[in-house]
Amino acid sequence: MSASGLSALDEEIRDLMRFAAQRSMLPRFRQLAAHEVEMKGADDPVTIVDREVEAFLTEALTKLAPGVAVVGEEAVHADKSVLDDLSSQCWIIDPLDGTANFAEGKEPFGIIIALADAGRAVAGWIYDPNKDRFCHTRAGEGAFVNGERIVARTTGQDRPVSAVSRIFLTPEQSAMVDAKLAPHYTLVDIPRCAAEQYPRLALGENDVSSFKRTLAWDHAAGILWLNEAGGKAARLDGSEYRVDEAEKPGLVGASSPAIWDEFVARVLG
Repeated sequence: MSASGLSALDEEIRDLMRFAAQRSMLPRFRQLAAHEVEMKGADDPVTIVDREVEAFLTEALTKLAPGVAVVGEEAVHADKSVLDDLSSQCWIIDPLDGTANFAEGKEPFGIIIALADAGRAVAGWIYDPNKDRFCHTRAGEGAFVNGERIVARTTGQDRPVSAVSRIFLTPEQSAMVDAKLAPHYTLVDIPRCAAEQYPRLALGENDVSSFKRTLAWDHAAGILWLNEAGGKAARLDGSEYRVDEAEKPGLVGASSPAIWDEFVARVLG
């Protein structure tokens, strides 16, 4: 690793993400034609950018590490059997995290790549093309932003700032948020973009966030990065997140282990 905190692999991944953003993503921001956006399901759009970036990164990562499987969000949508590779050594790609924002001409959005082995993320990279912010981590080596090591910090607010998505909650779960969390936390909207949410949890903007959907391409890199920064991200029962348990619901990330513990105690209490 260089003095900047960037290894040769980090620099390679950063350059691939930056190139993909500059070639496919940024030129089409707020320029998408109607036929370049489709709906995969309710509240689940896909754009021509998702597909272009995933195809580019899949080819590039395959050349970089022949024999390592690639699990991309759009590849999984086309063929669910691709998920089987999550239990082996694999790259995991979210080619356009925050697609709904992008399709609506709004920030934030980004690109997320993780490297996993035997169901656990071992490295992660998160790129925000609007800020040119590159978050990167490797298991046991700390968390970095643009090559500088960072340590997770809280907002310092008396009422911790909690970003809770209600998009996929049942009416009963939403009522629980109002009853158990609203009296104790400052509730804010989620950015609808994991590439933004995890940095917020370590950089003093948010203190805690809960997620119902826990898909590997959204969370693998961010969870490792936040934990390596000294925050905490884990399942509600305290168990570690595994990339090959994507259908298992429930995940909480926090700027400190103490805030994580208090939040989960309130949710489960």
